[in-house]
Amino acid sequence: MLLTATGLSKSHGLRELFRGVSVSIDEGERIGMIGPNGAGKSTLLRMLAGREDPDRGEIRTPRGTVSVYVPQRDEFAEGATALGAATDAALSSAGAHGDRHEAEVLATVILGKIGFDDARMDALASTLSGGWKKRLSVACALASAGGTPDLLYLDEPTNHLDVEGLAWLEDFLLRGSHDLRARAVIFVTHDRVFLENCATRIIELSRAYPEGTLSVDGNYSEFRRRRVEFLAMQAKAEQALANTVREDDRWLGRRAKARRTKSEARISDSAERRDELAELSARNAAANAGSAGIDFAGSGRKTRLLLSAEGITKSLGGKLLFKGLDLDVAPGECIGLMGPNGSGKTTLLRVLMGELAPDAGRVRLADPAPRTVTMSQTRAEFPKGALLQDAISQTGEKVRFRDSEMHIKSWARRFLFRDEQLLQSVSMLSGGELARAHVARMMLETADLLVLDEPTNDLDIPTLEVLEDAIETFPGATLLVTHDRAMLEALATRIVVLGAPDRVPRVVSSLAQALRALAESEEAAARATSAAARAAPAATAVPASAAAPAKKKLSYNEQREFDGMEAAIAAAEKRHADLEAKLNDPKLIADHAAYAKACDAAGAAQAEVTRLYARWEELEAKRA
Repeated sequence: MLLTATGLSKSHGLRELFRGVSVSIDEGERIGMIGPNGAGKSTLLRMLAGREDPDRGEIRTPRGTVSVYVPQRDEFAEGATALGAATDAALSSAGAHGDRHEAEVLATVILGKIGFDDARMDALASTLSGGWKKRLSVACALASAGGTPDLLYLDEPTNHLDVEGLAWLEDFLLRGSHDLRARAVIFVTHDRVFLENCATRIIELSRAYPEGTLSVDGNYSEFRRRRVEFLAMQAKAEQALANTVREDDRWLGRRAKARRTKSEARISDSAERRDELAELSARNAAANAGSAGIDFAGSGRKTRLLLSAEGITKSLGGKLLFKGLDLDVAPGECIGLMGPNGSGKTTLLRVLMGELAPDAGRVRLADPAPRTVTMSQTRAEFPKGALLQDAISQTGEKVRFRDSEMHIKSWARRFLFRDEQLLQSVSMLSGGELARAHVARMMLETADLLVLDEPTNDLDIPTLEVLEDAIETFPGATLLVTHDRAMLEALATRIVVLGAPDRVPRVVSSLAQALRALAESEEAAARATSAAARAAPAATAVPASAAAPAKKKLSYNEQREFDGMEAAIAAAEKRHADLEAKLNDPKLIADHAAYAKACDAAGAAQAEVTRLYARWEELEAKRA
């Protein structure tokens, strides 16, 4: 046994996250931890990893056990290269003895074993893609333990990973990389395919269970089956106990002379049964209230096509993202968009919606233009400082949905918000709560077209499944960008695959075909890189004077601004990531005033990132 935790409890301020939780981890296990938003999964993971103390309870590990923790957000020192970040981490390992040269040798070996070539080792960590940043975070954790930790803790490791990054992470957890592997792994995730492929045991943290958890050996399919069985038995137990309590009530209602002997003992037993019934009822209520009630309202229009794209092409920042795409979108369809991070999925959405003009080709909308409801990846549209009740509804205390009027409190409860939260700033919301607030507002608008850019980020599994049902029954069309393979498998009628070396999108009809197309693109890109590397020594340099003059319609100051734009965006994104990371500090969360200021700062940082990207597009358009 590598770890035994008993009776763990934790509260943030006046809010109790969990109580009396016990967890054990054995060698060879890959444990997936799931649970509703706000249940305290990340807090429990940090606690098990020794990064946070429990209010009560005990955590025991054998002497000499080495644990490493990879946080939800990838954090590296400003200006650090990949090798520099791994070297800094390796300094704390026993094998490096505090010697930087030894640490750099260890870091180089570990980075090489998980796929870093010399160019990526020397690259700034902040410039790596999401998938390579996650590899670097894992490498740093491994380096701090000399390459072979006993326990590896991963908090939401699949967030924002593209398909290539997901495939690498799954393969690493299943097989390791050369001799790099942990003796046991525990990870928090809402990715159902990742759970299905990787987990040997699943633990759900929820108030629906005795002692706060349900642990099931097996993958996600087995967990779902056993969970249904357990909750059905628990509901039957409540019903049977309720019948017994009703018998107690009838007995207690008789006059004293009519009662049997030993009445004091029966009265005591009855009181215990009432307490047990109250606990059972609370657990079953928690099980039935674990997800938001999502249902999108269609406009009911009868149109064969909502939009049609013909030969559209788009570049940003001098980089060709896609070209020659033909796409028709009709009611009842769900069009998925897949591709590596940076391949242009969000840009394609913006071109289809008319927010960006294509460089070539055209997009035609039905007449009248389809009514569109959008959920963006950044979740940044709510006004700064807005109260939750104003963010959800701009029509006052009453909302109208499907021709029915209700109070905003009733509407907010449908999305698992407490009444008192309506008067809180949206900056106080967690990531999952912010996602639910966006859906609550979206549902009040009738639509012909849903545009969902990474809608699954921060949503728990029950809410993801309800969201899937809502999209499936929506009568209009849906454009869906997501890395959630289970959602694409369930919903997508067609999938547009971006990122091919020739930049021509592939439109396929199944997730399996999309994954094959992505794999083929990766192989083609690897062959092209290898061929270019072999040809490089023989290539003849072209004199600078012979190069074609670059087109330039920018002023001197604008050109300087354009030249520094990539660095400015990288710095702004790092600032936003740093501020977001601070929001997970329990001490900050407990100080509501400071937390609100921190949330506002994070929102402002995200707004600055958005502004810089818009400015980059503006300058790029002037150069064209």
